[in-house]
Amino acid sequence: MNKIERLAPLQLFVAAAQAGSFSAAARRLDLSPVQASATIARLEAELGVRLFERSTRRLRLTEAGEQWLPHAQRLLAVWDEGRAALQPADADAPLSGRLRVSLPSDLGRQHLQPWLEDFVAQEGSAGLQLELRVSDRITDLMAQPLDFAVRYGEPPASSLVALPLAPDNARVLCASPAYVARHGRPAHPGELRRHDCLRFVLGDSVHGRWRFGPPDGSADWQAVEVGGSRTADDGAIVRHWALAGLGVAYKSRLDVADDLAAGRLLDLLPGWRGEPAPLHWMAVGRHRLTPALRRLAAHLRQRCEALGARPTP
Repeated sequence: MNKIERLAPLQLFVAAAQAGSFSAAARRLDLSPVQASATIARLEAELGVRLFERSTRRLRLTEAGEQWLPHAQRLLAVWDEGRAALQPADADAPLSGRLRVSLPSDLGRQHLQPWLEDFVAQEGSAGLQLELRVSDRITDLMAQPLDFAVRYGEPPASSLVALPLAPDNARVLCASPAYVARHGRPAHPGELRRHDCLRFVLGDSVHGRWRFGPPDGSADWQAVEVGGSRTADDGAIVRHWALAGLGVAYKSRLDVADDLAAGRLLDLLPGWRGEPAPLHWMAVGRHRLTPALRRLAAHLRQRCEALGARPTP
């Protein structure tokens, strides 16, 4: 009996509870919808209670399901901890099997994908199957067929395990020299109201409220509601617009580090602090953080540190 067969009822129950969908949970565990439904039915029969209220529109936990969820999560956590305790015996093993990772679009295309390939080549992971999903859309690792994600922002309060890759990274206000020549350089965040700002769409919301920490280091952050002629849900498009001189961007410093160093983009408010944008490697379960995966995270962190330390003119 393989791992999925032994743990499928618990894994599927937790995944369905978090995703609010049997089909999403089934995809996460590489099961068919029929298998998923039958597995949950067997679990409910064994426990003698109904765990989910099912309807055509949504799936939600019953009162019994709410009571059972923390116990199921603890049981899986104990399994994960036991698996992790056995990993040191294979500390030198390279990456193997299937590695399914979600990457942010701009940093993923520019840097993360090449860095991943470099690591795979160094490790000699010839049999590795690498699956990359490159998108800025918010990815629910529990609902999608993914094992890992590299994401900006603070890790969510969930069962995900997060390793910091660039904990001190922040946003930077930038524009091309051509844009500055035409429209000037703002001396204060409040002046952004008269500039064409390139806004980023995350989920269903436009990131149009930009915050800045003052040069004196105080906690009195300045928030500015900005507007502009262009919005996109892809960070790479926002950067390309900025390079083309079409407006002002508020980007992760990692995304624009090469452009700032080469003078293709200018830091418009160098004395002001941008919003924090820490970068993390996120995993579904601690057991997935094998020694090889921890080496990979360390490799990415070193590359992020070098990129973030690039000098600007």
